[in-house]
Amino acid sequence: MRKIASTIVCGLALLVLSGSTALAQLPEFTELAKSAGKAVVNISTVKTVDQSQGVEEFFNRFHRRGGPFEDFFDQFERFFGPQQMPKRQQRSLGSGFIMSRDGYIVTNNHVVEQADKITVNLQGGETSYQADIVGRDPETDLALLKIEVDRELPVLEFGDSGEMEIGDWVMAIGNPFGLDHSVTAGIISAKGRVIGAGPYDDFLQTDASINPGNSGGPLLNTDGKVIGINTAIIASGQGIGFAIPSDMAKQVIAQLKKYQKVKRGWLGVTIQDVDENMAKALGLDAPKGALIAGVRAGDPADEAGLKAGDVVVSLNGEPVEDADGLTRRIGRMEPDTKANMTIWRQGKVKKIAVVLGERDTAQEEARAEQPDSEQTSGRLGIVVRPVRDEEARALGMDEARGLLIQDVEQASLAAEAGLRPGDVILAANGQEVETVRGLSQILNEDAAEKGAVLFLVNRKGQNLFVSIPLTDGDGQ
Repeated sequence: MRKIASTIVCGLALLVLSGSTALAQLPEFTELAKSAGKAVVNISTVKTVDQSQGVEEFFNRFHRRGGPFEDFFDQFERFFGPQQMPKRQQRSLGSGFIMSRDGYIVTNNHVVEQADKITVNLQGGETSYQADIVGRDPETDLALLKIEVDRELPVLEFGDSGEMEIGDWVMAIGNPFGLDHSVTAGIISAKGRVIGAGPYDDFLQTDASINPGNSGGPLLNTDGKVIGINTAIIASGQGIGFAIPSDMAKQVIAQLKKYQKVKRGWLGVTIQDVDENMAKALGLDAPKGALIAGVRAGDPADEAGLKAGDVVVSLNGEPVEDADGLTRRIGRMEPDTKANMTIWRQGKVKKIAVVLGERDTAQEEARAEQPDSEQTSGRLGIVVRPVRDEEARALGMDEARGLLIQDVEQASLAAEAGLRPGDVILAANGQEVETVRGLSQILNEDAAEKGAVLFLVNRKGQNLFVSIPLTDGDGQ
């Protein structure tokens, strides 16, 4: 009995020792919260909201000639006249952190976008400053502010997000729901997340609690360095937050400080991922790289000799895994720099150097408003536009006609039916389609009535039919 009792006591002692060892390995956030919290700020904004726009949209939606509410709205407008709602002041809260002792502050673009007044409150809320926007970058959701101060401020330094591993401990500081300087801790859950926020998605995912009001606040490693800027959450999920990696943020913030905007490299190509069937057809060993589907005449890629059908397999000596990866890396390079590419062309490796141009967002937006660049993204889950002349040959067509599918949403009706980027819709329910407006009309009328749409699709020069059921009778 004594031997058994002695064995039990020894076993318990080992458990206590092993437990204390495990506890000793847990990170200690107390000092980090004290020191880092001094450089985290509360950002409150005021912007003017025009309430008349919502009322106008409501009237336009239901006040249709021949509609069931026509008489009601006619009488309403006759007695009360056009409805004008007063403008109101909308307030919102966010977070940020001080990056320089003279008052430069990093936050999210969506925290300060369209703000008429920006107030920065330092820790404790005793000191407030009016802030000016130095620059904004909607595509990465980053903004740089400046406050005028007569003393040196506490700061946080950027760390290296590339060194972070899945499972590393992190701490988030912010102002969730207006609760000043809240601290949460967790781990890096994943890296390189694409959540559809923009063309340069490359988020860190963390289970450190991030809530409304945390936006723009820092995600810190255990050394107290900023390795991410807290930006997004999934409303339906718990323990899932996303942060812009510091390696991207450092470049964007530096350009905002220098130019008040971000200058991005530009190739002038349409690219897509390489799937397994494409890899086989192209003679590639694996479905990797970025397939060039179209080259815009006169742009840098065209001048360097890139062609539709080329697959970019490496950039500046680093492998290119997919189209998103190439887009992000080109976007991080400045205009007029040289991009050294290795491409796969007709079974052979070829090296091409491209001097990048500058991406003109304003020009792209203006082009998108023209009929040639109309887009639609509806219930089918596709984004389309008319095929351009310079793309027809690369798409396996004798002439430019139909609508090119640029994007297909995951788990959408189009995706389930097998449609993919690069397909060209030639006809819908037996009717040729040349414009987005024409396609929308077929979907809303003939297809909605029949409960299904039958597309004639050109895929790399081969025609095929694809049918999609519209279960609720609504093509959009």
